[in-house]
Amino acid sequence: MPTNLSIKKVPDELVAHLRRRARDHHRSLQGELLSIIEASVREESTLTPKAILAKIQRAGLCSPSESVSMIRKDRDAR
Repeated sequence: MPTNLSIKKVPDELVAHLRRRARDHHRSLQGELLSIIEASVREESTLTPKAILAKIQRAGLCSPSESVSMIRKDRDAR
């Protein structure tokens, strides 16, 4: 049986953006939100090692030693 979800205190600017996005996709607001949730869940469940590597590289990390140096640099900047 489907479940109803509720999100409270959504900023007006975000709602306006979601309404425009729904209109652009010829969907209701509810249809657009469900589409966003479905895409998000589907994306997480289909991550391949290649996709994970791409995310790591986009974050600017290439090896464990680089991540250590980034953390140290950030820590020393405080």
